[in-house]
Formats: sequence, structure tokens, C-alpha cells
Amino acid sequence: MTREQAGPQVHLRPGRPTDAEACGRILFEAFSTIAAQHNFPSDVPSPEGGIDLMRMLLSHPRFFSVVAEVDGTIVGSNFLDVRSDIVGLGPISVDPTVQNRQIGRRLMEAALDRVREAGNPGVRLLQSAYHARSLALYSTLGFQVREPIACLQGPPIGITVPGHQVRQAREADLEACDRVCRFVHGHDRHDEVLDAVKQGTARVVAHDGRISGYATDFAFFAHAAAETNRDLIALIAAAPAFGGPGMLVPLRNTPIIQWCLSHHLRVVQVMTLMTRGMYNEPAGAYLPSILY
Repeated sequence: MTREQAGPQVHLRPGRPTDAEACGRILFEAFSTIAAQHNFPSDVPSPEGGIDLMRMLLSHPRFFSVVAEVDGTIVGSNFLDVRSDIVGLGPISVDPTVQNRQIGRRLMEAALDRVREAGNPGVRLLQSAYHARSLALYSTLGFQVREPIACLQGPPIGITVPGHQVRQAREADLEACDRVCRFVHGHDRHDEVLDAVKQGTARVVAHDGRISGYATDFAFFAHAAAETNRDLIALIAAAPAFGGPGMLVPLRNTPIIQWCLSHHLRVVQVMTLMTRGMYNEPAGAYLPSILY
């Protein structure tokens, strides 16, 4: 995958597990640099965290990866979560020393080419609201703003909601989880939920004798779907922790936001959900992942 441009030649190729250290270092440096410029904490607080994330993404069979090189040196990467028909885009990062050379656009175009070739009906992403350049880039590539999302962090709440039972999810629960997700979004995220069940992080909530919601975890790369706000509150209330930068909550869901704030969670930053292609206005209640 190569295209000509002025200046040093940029070469795009598929990512490999052996790229994890270089890509992880760039991820850390890119995210830390832009966050510091706006006085926000970085979503990637350490090089080791960036490398661990890259190891996971580059070795997962259901993530598409593209790496950018200049003169044989890795200068950036981008990813697609293709575990569902609706795909999630990112994280994208470019070495701060070579930014403003259209490398980020090239990486985005390569990922979108993959979406078109595979025939996926829609692609989504979340971007940090303080990063105006990424908002402009995604808009010029055809993404539409859908809604603002708050990243919330704080101590576990540790309470129960009467009439709602929360437990660890099992593979036998997948059909019910798919049903809830289709009710909320119009499509399911079966393979994401299956991964979370195997990792032991997924939870379900039952009400009136049936599953009415689920969460793959409560962190950046996790999502949740529930029939009602009460079901979602039960899941959040039982969360053992809010991993990484925190969980993501749609700001328009005022009852959930107010409930979280009243239980000592705080807003770390605001993000923007953007989509290209098919999009169904969500029903019920949901928490997006950093990808969608």
C-alpha cells in the first residue's frame, strides 16, 4: 500500500506483532503531546501501556492494522475493530516529529479503503473534543457528529439496585445480550461480547427473570447496552472498577450522568461520537467504547 507525495516517501503496510514496541511508543508520545498541549491527562499514561495495547491489537485476528513508515522507520499506525458488521476505527497515532505531513490522513484513508472493500455498512469512532485538528480531519473524510460523550472516572460505587440482579456473564447469555444490543442499536456486537466473556470481564443484569442488559466491562475499550436506564444503573453500580481513563457515558442521558455524579464519579474529558455510513438512533440506554 503506497502512494506518492511530496517530501520523504511514506509507505503503508499491514501491521505485525513485532511492530508493537515502536507503535506503542509512538502512541504514548502522540497522545501525551496533544493532551499536554490542552492541559488534559493523557489517554495513554505510559509507554508500557501503549506497548501492551499495541501487542493486543496487532495480535488479535479481528483487528485490521496499517502501519506507516518513512525511510523504513515506523512513524504511525491505525486500526479497525472488525468483530462486528459496524466497525470501530482507531486508535490512530502519528509520531509528533513528523506530524502535519498528511500521514494521519493516509492512515485514515487506508482504514476506510478496508471498510469499503469489506462492504461494512458503517464505521464509527470517538475523538477527544479538545483535539480540533482530528475533528476537522474526520469531518473532511465524511464522518458526522452524533453526540458528545463524557469520560467518567472514580471509585467503585458498590451498591445494588432492588429488583435487578447483576452477575458475571456466561457464553449461554450471548443470545440474550445480542437481543438487547439489537434493541438498542439495531445490530449486535456478538464477538466483542464473546471476547469479554472469555476474559471474565462481562456482566449481565436480570430483571423480572430475564436478561435486560449487559456490559463487557467499564473502561475505554468496553461497551454496555440495556433496555432501560435502571438496568444500566444496576450494572454501573456493581462495577468493580472503572478501568484506564474511565467509562464513557452519553451526555444527553441526563439521568445517568446525574446519578453517576451524585455517586462521586467525575468528568475527566468530553469526547465526540462520529459515524460514517449506517447509523441507527439508539433506543434504551448504552455506554459506547472508545471505538463506538
